[in-house]
Amino acid sequence: RDNTFVIPYHTPPIKMKLAISALLVGSAAAFSAPTMIFSGGKAKAKAAPKKVSTSSPAADAWANTVPSQALPFAEAPGTLDGSMLGDAGFDPLGFSTIDVGPWFLGEDFDGPRGLQWYREAELIHGRIAQLAWLGFIAPGLFGTLPGNEWTGVDAYSYTNPLEALGKVPGAALLQIFLFMSFLEFRRINIIKEEGANYMPGDLRIGQGEGRWNPFGLNYTPEEYEEKRFQELNHCRTAMVAIFALWAQCLASGESVVDQIGASFVAPEYYAKAGYFLPEGI
Repeated sequence: RDNTFVIPYHTPPIKMKLAISALLVGSAAAFSAPTMIFSGGKAKAKAAPKKVSTSSPAADAWANTVPSQALPFAEAPGTLDGSMLGDAGFDPLGFSTIDVGPWFLGEDFDGPRGLQWYREAELIHGRIAQLAWLGFIAPGLFGTLPGNEWTGVDAYSYTNPLEALGKVPGAALLQIFLFMSFLEFRRINIIKEEGANYMPGDLRIGQGEGRWNPFGLNYTPEEYEEKRFQELNHCRTAMVAIFALWAQCLASGESVVDQIGASFVAPEYYAKAGYFLPEGI
């Protein structure tokens, strides 16, 4: 049967409007944005889906979805096929479908792109988050640095990092900024030298020829992959943890260590007889 939709020449105005609306809705549906695919109920056995190819890499990724380990009720874009270390198919916003790279080195630079560049960002942010977590905890546990007349006697005596940020001298913040800049320029130079062979997160520290290895690390290939996976998990955990620490300090105005210490002390009202009983009983 011919399913071609034809509008009669003498269609009444109301029917003409409905026909035009149907055509517009059908056209708009062709350009709908890709979303995560959800499924419920029992999974039905089915043959492997045929790979679909389109003119857009992002559309290809969503057209060839794979089961998500992180979200069993959903599917992940085809770019997360499990081949990368730590890939659990978690990408509800579709970042992995966007081809990005070190744009600051020019469009013609042959370097890490796509998932490799996202992994670079994940490792760098995760390492910073681990150091930040240590900075939130250490002053309360081990004490702070001494001050002097130039910096102020109490300049470094604040255990709440959010409060300490506005108390330390500007020169101290400048030192931190310069050190961070040095590490960033060094990282960029390594990316430029390695090009497409660059391994995400590689700062030339650790085992290997021509690397700074102060602890004499010498893992087997299997052990090395396990250590890489452990670092990745620590980075992800630290990024979540540092957000929680920041939010808690912002809400309470106290350091995390002070709050943890107070949680192990029984409050004064707990010892009062009849506190949990109605008055007069």
